[in-house]
Amino acid sequence: MTDGTTSAVDTAPAGESALARLEREGDIAADYLEGLLDIADLDGDIDMDVEGDRALVSIVGEGDDRTLQRLVGQDGEVLEALQELTRLAVHRETGERSRLMLDVAGFRARKRAELAELGAEASERVKRTGEQVKLQPMTPFERKVVHDAVAAAGLRSESEGEEPQRCVVVLPA
Repeated sequence: MTDGTTSAVDTAPAGESALARLEREGDIAADYLEGLLDIADLDGDIDMDVEGDRALVSIVGEGDDRTLQRLVGQDGEVLEALQELTRLAVHRETGERSRLMLDVAGFRARKRAELAELGAEASERVKRTGEQVKLQPMTPFERKVVHDAVAAAGLRSESEGEEPQRCVVVLPA
C-alpha cells in the first residue's frame, strides 16, 4: 500500500502454519460475534475449535438456549446468513476466503447427527435394492454431511440440480 497504511493481509505472520491461520480466523470470528451479541443484547459464550481444515465457532447459551434460537431462525436460515457475515468479517481482516463453520445453540451439531443418519439409511436402502436414491434438496452444509455418511458406508454419491433445489443422489456400488 502506498498511502502508509497496512492491512491485515500485510500484517499476517510470514510462514504462519495452517493451524495458526485457522485459530486466527476463529479469534476474528469470535470478536465479530461478541460484538453482534452485545448489539443484540443476547447472552452467549463463544467456543472455538479447529476440525480438519476449518475453524469451528459456536455460540452457546447458559441453560435455556431459547433466546439464541433467534440467531438460528427457521430451518437454520438466520444461522446460514450469520455464518456468511462472519466469513466476510474474517475475509475483511485476513484477505483470504474462510471456510469457517458457525453453530448456534448446538443446532448444526444436532442437524449433523440427523443428516448422518439420513445418509446411512439411504445407503442401506441402495445396498438392499441396488437402485439409486435421490434425497430432498439440501443446503451445501447438509449435502456435505450426507456425502460423508454415504462414503463412510462404502458407496458413492453426487449432487445434482441447481441451488436452491440441489440434492444428493446415492448411487449403487
